[in-house]
Amino acid sequence: MRVLVADGLADEGLRRLSAAGEVVVRAGVPDDELRSLLSGFDAVIVRSRTRVPAGSLDDAGHLRVIARAGVGVDNIDVEAATRRGILVLNTPESSTIAAAEHTFAMMLALARHVPSAAQAVARGEWARERFLGTELTGKTLGVVGLGKIGSEVARRALAFGMRVVASDPYVSEERARRLGVELAPWPDILDLADVVTLHVPLGRDTRALVGPDELARMKPGAFLINCARGGLVHEPALLAALERGQLGGAALDVFAKEPPGDNPLLRHPRVVATPHLGGSTVEAQRSIAIEVADQVLAALRGEPVRGAVNAPALGEDVWQRLDPFLHLARSLGGLAGQLADGQIRAVALVYEGEVARLDTQPLTASVLVGLLRHASDQPVNLVNAVLLAKERGLRVSESHADLCEDFASQLVAEIETSRGTLRLGGTLWGHRAPRITRLNAWRLDLAPAPHMLFVWNADRPGMIGHVGTILGRRGVNIANMHVGRLELPDGRPLVGRHDAGGTAVMVLTLDAAPPVDVTREIAQADGITAVRATQLPSA
Repeated sequence: MRVLVADGLADEGLRRLSAAGEVVVRAGVPDDELRSLLSGFDAVIVRSRTRVPAGSLDDAGHLRVIARAGVGVDNIDVEAATRRGILVLNTPESSTIAAAEHTFAMMLALARHVPSAAQAVARGEWARERFLGTELTGKTLGVVGLGKIGSEVARRALAFGMRVVASDPYVSEERARRLGVELAPWPDILDLADVVTLHVPLGRDTRALVGPDELARMKPGAFLINCARGGLVHEPALLAALERGQLGGAALDVFAKEPPGDNPLLRHPRVVATPHLGGSTVEAQRSIAIEVADQVLAALRGEPVRGAVNAPALGEDVWQRLDPFLHLARSLGGLAGQLADGQIRAVALVYEGEVARLDTQPLTASVLVGLLRHASDQPVNLVNAVLLAKERGLRVSESHADLCEDFASQLVAEIETSRGTLRLGGTLWGHRAPRITRLNAWRLDLAPAPHMLFVWNADRPGMIGHVGTILGRRGVNIANMHVGRLELPDGRPLVGRHDAGGTAVMVLTLDAAPPVDVTREIAQADGITAVRATQLPSA
């Protein structure tokens, strides 16, 4: 086995690799040199500095594994590697404890004024009365995101005698009960928590998650902690909340811009700031090195690995048959995650017709990728999606039927939540083009698009024009529009009648994501029942 270590790695990892084969260490390999280097290696290990673009893999005929010693894989072209049958892996769990402990260190530093008190003593002051602290015991901790790190923070908080409430729509009530945590909607967390700590990925739905409205809703004197991602907190709004005394303090390990430069938050007396130290411990770095080395060696021996971030190599013929269904499945999962209300409890996939005779496990994983991609604090992919769903307490099941009434193939995703069941169906047109065919009782013929607006409205004349007028006035261009038709249980169209709520659905395909204030205006219009903007990855 020949392994190229393109960035630094702790000695423990290098020793493991050297015991099994030849190891070459090259720090920070430029793109143009990497292509020629990779041709002679079975595996390459990188951190964040070295990039592995698609072009560097053109001559890598022997390469079987690309490993990232860390969490992200944004510097690796995963799709290109997958197409070439190269396994991509990372070490998503090796810094979990370090990040959880740092979160608690920041919480204690805020509660007991540790940084400012230490600075005062260093200046020769002994002003105990200025640093009256707060005990954590008996206080309520609000955990936003109950993934691996959030769960570890919750366990430590319970040991401190805190009450823990958490917001995470992708965690089941049973999973929360096992942790000793109460689930609550995000707005309720702001009302209840004495300390709010963030543990969610940064995305469209979570950017500026804590903004002016959320800060104003928090309990007077509450603490805010962000050791997750810069950009989750609207920093100017946070500064304003601190200036007016709304918050007792904030602890920040991450910032929207890093290094943060001349950020006034750094100078505020009630802010504790650290330079992105969440995973920076001796133990975490040693753990990363050992884990990545062991996973690389296991992968080269053909054994399963925990940190795989792409699908195992499949034959070209299998790829060609599965590929369009994979896109359809991911779209169904992505829409389900954005349209479902309440805590998700179970995901049931029904495969009908020709697709039922294929290997449907990758398709089920693809549905879960779309469902969980905005909720997980680690990358979600075809390999780890089922495992992540199970870790969150979601029940996942498949059923198959050889016959399909309306199409050659149909894939139906049934999402059970605490508020009911969402049913989405889809098929392929011409064996290539994905179509959404059903949303609960509505029959659709909808091509999934990156930006869509689902509008539930009173089934009466003029509603389509009303919504279109609002969008046009606000400069939002409509690329396409579709209106769903309700069906009776026997499949016949429901013509000239209304459902129990007298509600119709229209789906608008837009050129770009609609501004929040636009969707809010539509939602407040007469006759509108609900509005939901969705975003899917480009095909």
